[in-house]
Amino acid sequence: MKQLSVLSLNLFFLGACAQNNSSYPTKALNMKIEEGKEVATFGAGCFWCVEAIFQSLDGVDTVISGYSGGSIKNPSYKEVCTGRTGHAEVTQIVFDPSVISFKELLEVFWQTHDPTTLNQQGADVGTQYRSAIFYHSESQKLLAEEYKAKLDGSGAFENPIVTEITPFDVFYPAEDYHQNYFLNNPEQGYCRVVIKPKVDKFKKVFGEKLK
Repeated sequence: MKQLSVLSLNLFFLGACAQNNSSYPTKALNMKIEEGKEVATFGAGCFWCVEAIFQSLDGVDTVISGYSGGSIKNPSYKEVCTGRTGHAEVTQIVFDPSVISFKELLEVFWQTHDPTTLNQQGADVGTQYRSAIFYHSESQKLLAEEYKAKLDGSGAFENPIVTEITPFDVFYPAEDYHQNYFLNNPEQGYCRVVIKPKVDKFKKVFGEKLK
């Protein structure tokens, strides 16, 4: 993977796409969204990793691990892991757009996983680990699609981006033991070997955006 700096990682040209703010239903179970706050839903591999990264960002209020994009109601982790429910492991992110924009969240999203590997992140393989953006508004859709196209066109990645960009439908929070996983289990093997190095690298790159 090449450095995304070829796009200057600002992409303020995308602002022109953000005029249409018609919203899609936000069916986020067990979540209340404060006035003035917005929601983003990303899949980028194991939700333990994604949660740990986005929790560190200034302007992000809440990050909840869960499941979206599938065909059955209230799936369990065991069911999702079979790959037969159609769900992706995702994080539901509540953020303050006056502090951090959706464009900035996209920047973090695409810099912190490999969006060119279909249904796979590292050793985690299956449709539940697919790269996905579940958009909550027409504005989010346009921003995500244009950002993806610019990245593909820039040669930032050696292979085409396979990130799914699809309308948000419903989010099912994962079991309690999945929430705040890295914070609660820093010495667990996967956390030490996979998540910590990823978080450390992220903090070096995005230091000015951290809490």
